[in-house]
This record gives sequence, C-alpha cells and structure tokens, in this order.
Amino acid sequence: MNERKPIVLVTGASGFVGRHVVPELARAGWSVRRAVRRSEDMDDEVVIETIGPETDWQAALQGVDAIVHLAARVHHKHEEHAVQLYRNVNIAGTLHLARSAATAGVRQFIFVSTVLVHGRSNEGRAPFSEDDILTPRGLYGMSKAAAEAGLKTLARDSAMKISVIRPPLVYGAGAKGNFALLTRAVNLGLPLPFAAIRNHRAFLAVQNLSSFILRRLSHPDPASNFEIFLVADREQVSTPEFIERLAKAAGKNSRLFGMPPDLLSTLLSMMGRQDTHDSLIGSLELNLTKVTATGWQPQVSLDEGLRLALSAQDA
Repeated sequence: MNERKPIVLVTGASGFVGRHVVPELARAGWSVRRAVRRSEDMDDEVVIETIGPETDWQAALQGVDAIVHLAARVHHKHEEHAVQLYRNVNIAGTLHLARSAATAGVRQFIFVSTVLVHGRSNEGRAPFSEDDILTPRGLYGMSKAAAEAGLKTLARDSAMKISVIRPPLVYGAGAKGNFALLTRAVNLGLPLPFAAIRNHRAFLAVQNLSSFILRRLSHPDPASNFEIFLVADREQVSTPEFIERLAKAAGKNSRLFGMPPDLLSTLLSMMGRQDTHDSLIGSLELNLTKVTATGWQPQVSLDEGLRLALSAQDA
C-alpha cells in the first residue's frame, strides 16, 4: 500500500513567491493544494476569492497537514484610505485561517511576514534580531506585526506549530517593486545616483526563502509551538554593490554615479518616494544567528540568485 503524501495548502500560490515555493514543495514530496483567487482549471487548485474574517476554509482544509500562508495585501496606491482592507486581509484573514486550520487538525502553519515589522532601517543600530521590540512602519508592516501577535496568542492554546518568517526584499524571476525597477534601469543603461551610498542591506533570493520554508515543514521544533525567524542571503551588501552585481548578472554596465546622500535623500523626499529612500539609501542588516542555528544554509549565493532571476526572465 502506498503511503499518503502529506498535503500542504499554499495561499497566494499564483503570486511571485508562490510560483517558486509550489514546485519546490512538490519536488520534496508534498502534495500541494494551491489556493488561488481565480480558477486556472488546474487539478491542484482551490478557489478562494477573498481572504478575510468570513472566508469559508472548510473544503480547502480537508485532509491538510500544513499551510504556507503567503497571501497578503502588500501595497495600495492610496494606503491611507485602505486601513480596513489591510485589517481584513492581513490581520483578521490570517487569524481566521489559522484558527480554522487549528480546528481542522492542521499540524503546521508557516506565516510569511516581513522585516518591516522592525521598521525600514536600522541605521546606527545593531542588526535586527528576532527578540527586538517591534517598531513597524506603514500599514503593511503594522498589519503584519498585529497578525504575528495574534498567531503567538493562538499558539499558546493550540497543538498547531506556527513558524513566522520575516524576509527582507525578496528577489527573483517575476519580482516586482524596487527589484523590478532596478532591473529595468540596468537593462536600459540608465545612470543611477547611488555610487556614494555606504549602507549595508539584507536581501533574500526567492530560492533561499523557498528552501527555508521547506526546511521548517520538514524539521518542526518539537519544543515550541511558536517560532520567529529572520531569513536572508549570507551576504549583506551596499546598494551600489547590489546594483553592480545585478548589472554583471545582466551582462550590462552599472553606470553608477555619485550624488551626495543628503541631496539624494532630499530629492527622493520631494518626489514623495520615502519608501525608495528607505530601501535604497538606509541600512537594513539582519542578525542571522537563529536561522543558521537550525542547520539551514542559503541554497544559492547572491550572484547565483541574481543570475537565476535574470536568466528566467530572458527565457
């Protein structure tokens, strides 16, 4: 008699990270059930049109052993008017799914949060660590911090093991946001004013995020029902170095030039791009002691991750 494959439900399965995580889990022997907003006529999918406090998860959770919760409201162009949307999806929706999972007997719950629960920069301070007092910035970061707090409370009264992963900028084929903007600028040969920046930032290849998710599913902590991990590539580099290595992976020249950081900061603020300022000029270093103590090591280097990201886009 064939032994049943364990079933993992992946929310946000059709998103950037989900499209990398799903095949990694399948290759490792998991039977993947993909939660998607719109049907793609695939045998492994379950349609969940909206995630919120009233979502019916009963059919999706049938027989499920583990959940990887990737789905979230990440960005809204009028963020100040979207408070309830962030609450419904990122906080109430996450906690309702987790409670439904615990009731259904799901054994493990992986929640992909964000390093933004710590703030956007640790300039002048020690690298962020899991035990820091949280200082989230923006509705997204605050909503993820609130969801983490709710999950910690749930874990006290549940047999389900919950792991929270706080990644920095995740890059790879299909990534959006600042990585997509930098890639486009490098490919177009645009001059970029970051040569004078002397920061240090953590980045995370999507392959490395996928490999840590798989490790947590395969090696849950027997002594604790709730654990938090900061996860990043081994190398934490400056913005100009990241751009230079991105350009090298693309077979382009980086075309960096120097602009005084104070002037660059002022210009970005005048343009209303505080998020760009924080993510390109400020430092964001992470203490990776806890995650490496689990025995996990990044699957790919920074250079390998960038090459994979760009080669997949060119294919």
